Amino acid sequence: MTALARAANKAQAGGAARMVAALAKALREQLGLTQEELGRMTGYTASAISAMETCAQPASDAMLVALEKAIGGGLGLFEKARKLMLMDKYPPQFKDFALMEAEAVTLSSYETYVVHGLFQTPEYARALIGGSFPKLSDEEVEQLVEARLARRALFDRSEPTAMIELILDETALKRPFGNWEILRAQLRSLAEDAERDNVSIQVMAQDRGARGPHAGERGNMVLVETKEHHHVVYLEAQDESVLINEPAKVARLAHRYAKIRTQAMSPDDSLDFIRKLAGEERT
Repeated sequence: MTALARAANKAQAGGAARMVAALAKALREQLGLTQEELGRMTGYTASAISAMETCAQPASDAMLVALEKAIGGGLGLFEKARKLMLMDKYPPQFKDFALMEAEAVTLSSYETYVVHGLFQTPEYARALIGGSFPKLSDEEVEQLVEARLARRALFDRSEPTAMIELILDETALKRPFGNWEILRAQLRSLAEDAERDNVSIQVMAQDRGARGPHAGERGNMVLVETKEHHHVVYLEAQDESVLINEPAKVARLAHRYAKIRTQAMSPDDSLDFIRKLAGEERT
């Protein structure tokens, strides 16, 4: 990383990254450790510890886990910082929604262009994010990939278990990012996710509009039931986002989503279709 890039990262570091940097440095000095010594304890170089403490390269999730074991003193501070650090890494338009998604009771999404971020494989996410414009640095891409993959914790959350539904346009299942093998692996991952008890995946046929009305012609939406059992809708386009919580508007969009669901293939037919596209058709 160049000096200019390090300076830019430091300037862009969020509040969580700065808090972690100050905490790690204070605890290291309190324990009388050098950066090199702390690096050996955590499996990182002294320069990586220095970059973390100056916010030139904020701590990764793996580094936070290592810091907790090495100098956390059983307080769990670095463990608590993991969620805050992930929030720092999300794009600005997504930050307000990220925590709501992580705590959702139900999450119902309609996606038309790409596989929903919650379901993306590391390779698919990396190809998608890395190919965006304006182009991001390798460090920024990896931070965003890490944050996106962390969202998958919702699949395995208990107390309460989240019910997750995805309706995906057929064209998104046929649009490669990176290469065709990345897409095939993504399809196999989707098929595996579809077999979870708390997940439902449906496919909206590409020719739906030729067979009658198409309720999904206005694009993506995400319906959320929050932990307080409120209902909101999240919309995002071109790096801008909107959270809708006005009951009348939420109800109108929920009714539209319900119509989209009835027009999509059944979950069983959708799973067979995804497996066929992945080259894993079952008889």
